[in-house]
Amino acid sequence: MSDVKWMQLALAQAQSVMHLTSPNPRVGCVIVQGDQAVAMGATQQAGGPHAEVMALAAARANNVDISTCTVYVTLEPCSHYGRTPPCVQALIQARPARVVVALLDPNPLVAGRGIRALQEAGIPVQTGVCADGALEQNPGFVSRMLREQAWIWLKLAGSLDGRSALLNGHSQWITGPEARQDGHIWRARSCVVLTGIGTVLADNPLLNVRGIDTPRQPIRAVVDTHLRLPVDAALLNGDPVWVFTSTHNPVKAQLLSEKNVTVIQVGRDVNGHADLTDVLAYIDQQDINEVHVEAGGLFSGAMLQTGRVDQIISYVAPTLLGPGQPLVVLPELQQLDAARRFEFHDALRVGKDVRLLLRDAQRWVSLQEGLLF
Repeated sequence: MSDVKWMQLALAQAQSVMHLTSPNPRVGCVIVQGDQAVAMGATQQAGGPHAEVMALAAARANNVDISTCTVYVTLEPCSHYGRTPPCVQALIQARPARVVVALLDPNPLVAGRGIRALQEAGIPVQTGVCADGALEQNPGFVSRMLREQAWIWLKLAGSLDGRSALLNGHSQWITGPEARQDGHIWRARSCVVLTGIGTVLADNPLLNVRGIDTPRQPIRAVVDTHLRLPVDAALLNGDPVWVFTSTHNPVKAQLLSEKNVTVIQVGRDVNGHADLTDVLAYIDQQDINEVHVEAGGLFSGAMLQTGRVDQIISYVAPTLLGPGQPLVVLPELQQLDAARRFEFHDALRVGKDVRLLLRDAQRWVSLQEGLLF
């Protein structure tokens, strides 16, 4: 039971850097001596020290005898040279009495090597403590390592009868301010916010993170078949933007590049639209862990039809609108067994609304099985 207690504290450390570490995983570390936590740390921005190094430095600063301590870390210590030296060597040099690890590292450069190195150095290791909690914090990193694909969620917000707006387009606001703020938390933890040009032309959104303390903004990305994005669009505020298009227009592309826009050419699908398969293939090649999709019903439906949506975050207001614009536009089915199914994972009241978290259960299980816990 005490192992769970201290690992939960390490998970809280990892939670504190939820918006900082990408593309690295969020990792927390706690060093315990007797029944007291004597040092803590969390992984810093990419290129900065990892959680174990931060905690070990704090322990040494407090003159702690690490050889009498247990180290709790939410992810297997890295065993390779990347942007930083391997954390497992720092632990071996410190020689704690014991190391407890929540989650095995899915990175093929680690994948059990860190744990074996500790054991070969004579340091007892226990794994799997609060493993699900660590996976909840890092599904994108795990997915990228195991599947070579980002973890994608679709954010929806609408009425109890499934409307995102009235027929005339009015939608501000169906859900309340608490739900909208909660949506910004999900934006903040993502690496990319993805939308369609229809949303940009209709709403002129910023699509950035507001009201949340975050050291970085996710990349905003727009799928724009005909390159219609206005050069004075609100989202072109100087931060990086990706635009996926199937139209060759060097003059427009140059104007957009002056606003820090990267224009990416993709093919067309059978309907003549920018091919979302190409869009997602590009994203998967860019060290992107998590993608937040936020768009209108047509684009949301098109994303679902790719089969790449791993989870849905749906905010439901206790409101009935009657005729209106649907949350998603999908083709008609002839049989129920052809429906794309998700499983409810969580339900939370947010202000006057409810946030539903749904997942592709099979994919979640595949992440767990890939980590062997």
